[in-house]
Amino acid sequence: MAEIDTVSKHLIQTYPADFARFALQRDDIENVEVIESEQPIVKARRTDSLLRVRIGGEDALVHHEFQTTDHPAMPRRMAGYIGRSIEHYDLPVYAHVFYLRPTAGRRDPGYYLQEHPGYQILVQYKVIRLSQLAGQAVLDREFVGLLPFAPLMQPPTGQTEAAWLEQCVARAAALPLEGSVKADVLAGLAILSGLVYNPQTIMAIVSKEHLMDLMRESSFAQYLAETIREEITKEVTEQGIEQGIEQGIEQGIEQGGRERAIEDLLDVLEIRFALAASDPLAARIGTIDDVQRLKQLHRAAIQVPSLEAFRLLLEADE
Repeated sequence: MAEIDTVSKHLIQTYPADFARFALQRDDIENVEVIESEQPIVKARRTDSLLRVRIGGEDALVHHEFQTTDHPAMPRRMAGYIGRSIEHYDLPVYAHVFYLRPTAGRRDPGYYLQEHPGYQILVQYKVIRLSQLAGQAVLDREFVGLLPFAPLMQPPTGQTEAAWLEQCVARAAALPLEGSVKADVLAGLAILSGLVYNPQTIMAIVSKEHLMDLMRESSFAQYLAETIREEITKEVTEQGIEQGIEQGIEQGIEQGGRERAIEDLLDVLEIRFALAASDPLAARIGTIDDVQRLKQLHRAAIQVPSLEAFRLLLEADE
C-alpha cells in the first residue's frame, strides 16, 4: 500500500526523535539525524528509516521498518540491513519492525538464525505490533509523529474503537501546530486508520470535527481522497446499494448542511459516472438550496443506471 508507506516515512522523517524515543523506551536520546538509507549493494535497497542518534553519550543507529503484512523473508532482510549498516557506519544498530495491521507480525520471530555447524550467525531485532500497545501512552506523552498511529493501538479499557478513534482525532486537532503541519498529521491519521476502521466511520468522525477543509491542505490529501473513494465504491458494489446507504453514505448528508450534501451528491456522480467539475450539471446541483431534495437526489444518484437518467430526473423534478 503505497500511501501507507509514504505517510509512515514522512512522519518518521519529520519527527525522528519521537520514533527513536518510542521504540527504545528511553528519553536520553539526543542529536537525532535522519541519514540516507539507500545501501550500496548489488541491488540497491532502501530501509524505511535510518536515524543517527546519541544514546547515553554513545553514537548509534536506530532503524525502523514499517510492515502491514507478514513476509517470510523479513528476518533475512533485516539481517542484511543490519549487517550492511554496521559495515558502512561502524556503529551499534537498534533495529525495529513495526507491524501496523492487528493480524500482522505474529510469525516474525525477531531474529535471523543461521545454524550451520561452526558458522552460527544470530542477528536480533525488535518486533513491535502496534495492536498490542496501549495507545493512551502516545497521547499522554504527546508524541506528535506517532499520534497518527495511535488509532492502530489498543484503546483504554472499556472504550469502543469508534470512541477511541474520535479521541485520537480530537487530540490531533487540538495540537498547537501550524496549519499545513496539522493538516499532515490529521490526514496521516485518517489514512493509517484505514488499516483498521472502515472509511465511513473515519469520515463521519472527521466531518463531525469539521476538519475536512483543513485536511485538504495536506500533502496527503490526494491519497486520502483516492483511498476513501475506492473503499466506498468497493463497499457499495459488494454489499449492495441499500446497505451502502445505511452504512454511511446517507449518514454524511444527514450530519452536514447544504454544502456537505452537495459535495456528497457530486462525489457519487463522479464515482459512478465520472462527472467532471466543469459539467453544467455540477453547477446546477450547486444552486439547490433544499437539503431534503439533495438527500433524495443523492439516493437517486446511487440507483439510476446512467448519468443521462439522472439529468432527466433532475429536469423532471424542477
